[in-house]
Amino acid sequence: MDIFLLILAFLCMLIGIIGCIVPGLPGTPIAYAGLWIAQATDRVDFSWQFLLIWGIVVVVVSVLDYVVPAWGTKRYGGSKWGVWGSMIGVFVGLFFGAVGVILGPLVGAVLGELLSGKELTNALKAGWGSFVGLLFGTILKLICCGLMFTALIQAIW
Repeated sequence: MDIFLLILAFLCMLIGIIGCIVPGLPGTPIAYAGLWIAQATDRVDFSWQFLLIWGIVVVVVSVLDYVVPAWGTKRYGGSKWGVWGSMIGVFVGLFFGAVGVILGPLVGAVLGELLSGKELTNALKAGWGSFVGLLFGTILKLICCGLMFTALIQAIW
């Protein structure tokens, strides 16, 4: 049974890493589930503090994934209209698959800025900030999943 659970834990880790890039697949929570599955074996013994801290990290990273594009919009000179457009674009983009998740915040930020009366150049700059924020969130998720995967490997060997 331990071998089956460890294989399942590794699959969760791999799916989690893929989920950091593929929209609609909650990468970090799936990888975190892999830690709990491994914990159910006799071979792995994570402390409750370790699992609690990783649980908090996963929640924070998951929330940041939705917030960071708006932060990027603001950082690149976007107004409240652009920030709201970016946040709305994140959620609307979810309904349009991979392209929607990538372009949703960008298009939302640009449209928000244009609606507020800004010039196209400034609106595109704010949209670019939203895209940079999206990339930052993706990298953050990949780092998180990579560290959990490393912890799993270390716990087994």
